[in-house]
Amino acid sequence: MSGRLIAVVGPSGVGKDSVMQGIAQAGPGIGLVRRVITRDPQAGGEDCLAVPPERFETMRQAGAFCLHWQAHGLHYGIPADLRAQVAAGAVLLVNLSRAVLSEAQRLFPGLLVLELTAAPEVLAGRLAGRGRENEKDIAERLARADFALPEGVCSVTLDNGGALADTVARALALIDLAQSQPVRA
Repeated sequence: MSGRLIAVVGPSGVGKDSVMQGIAQAGPGIGLVRRVITRDPQAGGEDCLAVPPERFETMRQAGAFCLHWQAHGLHYGIPADLRAQVAAGAVLLVNLSRAVLSEAQRLFPGLLVLELTAAPEVLAGRLAGRGRENEKDIAERLARADFALPEGVCSVTLDNGGALADTVARALALIDLAQSQPVRA
């Protein structure tokens, strides 16, 4: 299996982390990228390296990230060693912002983008259920839900409004198909 980065994108509450965990558990040889986030470590959610903003900035200036962005009042970074891992043959899933997809596509030839969607009422229910955001935060996240991908970024859209197992099965089939195609630089 040749190396490939698989970006999972979509609005808050669409279930990116759940889908990624399901793919990693069911897909042999597919790993998860651990992001660095300026989030309170007690906030819950994904398995990330939670750091204070000052440490994040120090890491960014030192070149610790191949991709980084800011959203929802937080900073997110993807470890720089990811490029070497993919070049060495790793197949990795990463939760990315739609805002960095053009750069990710440039850095990672053969990038596969899985764009998850769900109905607004599904997103609202999931956001409320996770308990990390207040009503204002949920409204702001829902307002960003239909942002388009950057021009020139190709993606495959998967509806994750139903059973998680169905979404994971469809995602694995797409990943298998992508892996059968050569990565073009």
